[in-house]
Amino acid sequence: MLESWRWFGPDDPVTLSDARQAGAHGVVTALHHIYDGRIWTPGDIAERMALVGKAGMTWAVCESIPVNSAIKRRDGDWRRTLDAWKQSLANLGKGGVPVVCYNFMPVVDWTRTNLLYPTEAGGFALRFDMIDFVAYDVFVLKRRAAEDSYAPDVIEAARQRLAQKSDDEILTLERNIIAGLPGGEDSHTREKIRAEIASFDDVSSGDMRANLVEFLKEVVPVAAENGVRLAIHPDDPPFSLFGLPRVVSTADDIQTILDAVDEPANGITLCSGSYGSRTGNDVTGMAERFAARIHFAHLRNVSKEPDGSFIESEHLAGDVNIVSLISILRAEERRREREGRSDSIIPMRPDHGHLLIDDQKKKVNPGYSCIGRLKGLAELRGVIAAVDQLT
Repeated sequence: MLESWRWFGPDDPVTLSDARQAGAHGVVTALHHIYDGRIWTPGDIAERMALVGKAGMTWAVCESIPVNSAIKRRDGDWRRTLDAWKQSLANLGKGGVPVVCYNFMPVVDWTRTNLLYPTEAGGFALRFDMIDFVAYDVFVLKRRAAEDSYAPDVIEAARQRLAQKSDDEILTLERNIIAGLPGGEDSHTREKIRAEIASFDDVSSGDMRANLVEFLKEVVPVAAENGVRLAIHPDDPPFSLFGLPRVVSTADDIQTILDAVDEPANGITLCSGSYGSRTGNDVTGMAERFAARIHFAHLRNVSKEPDGSFIESEHLAGDVNIVSLISILRAEERRREREGRSDSIIPMRPDHGHLLIDDQKKKVNPGYSCIGRLKGLAELRGVIAAVDQLT
């Protein structure tokens, strides 16, 4: 597997030199400073490629070209923004970027309620607390008809939870949920997120799925023509937030996506943490079922709770059997190699990491500190070596 590292560009407090010292050879990055629907030009892409190359690594995956809300709703100026997306995709392929990871989540990207949840070992983890989220949605944001999205006992638990929070704690919760996490398309104010959510009021899950299929019909041929493998990222968490439809959450969703445009360029990002945070998802079973179309892997772990809450655990702890998962991915790589496929090596990255040691005194992007990811990558590297030794 190609050991890779997410890098948010020249302003990332974790440098390319740090990534290289951690043992990464591939870089997962994007033109995060161009997020407003403008086309990523060949010059922009070449500049980023040169920075990565100078550090002794390769730009292995673009994560991500933002998919504008107009495309997801298929309204407004969706045609213009989609054409720009396709041109950026083509330019990435021509510029030598082989994989593009993207997502189709409406309004909010990956979402957590606590960015500094203390671990037993003294580090800090990312956490999604369902009761805190409901408290914010129903009693702080006061989304229209929010109560219809939750059971009465959950709403009552949320009411009691909110009553125990100070004003500062409520503001921190709000920032965590709507201010935007690294790699997300946008950040929001309370008023803006209400309006954005309302703009999807007439978009059902069926509509959202149909819009995704229409998107795929347009972008997959562009990817194939330009030597790019598309890898859709799952919803994170993989269930509805704010009553919004999320349609990349289960094995059935993946099957729909792959069947919609049955081409090798149309593939998935196997994110063990995202898929693993939904009860009922068998992540290793999904990896076996869709192995041939896994173009990128995010390897991390989660520990789920009965109410839908979860904490990002250590990479080799939690509910997902990472050893079995890596065994499946390595077997798929060997199969591709026997077939002579050019994509026999699957890029992976240690997706997120705990905030540890000296990084606790530094300004870092939530989930993307250096030491926690270095630890995760080292553990994953060890698993890969052990799997290969025993195969």
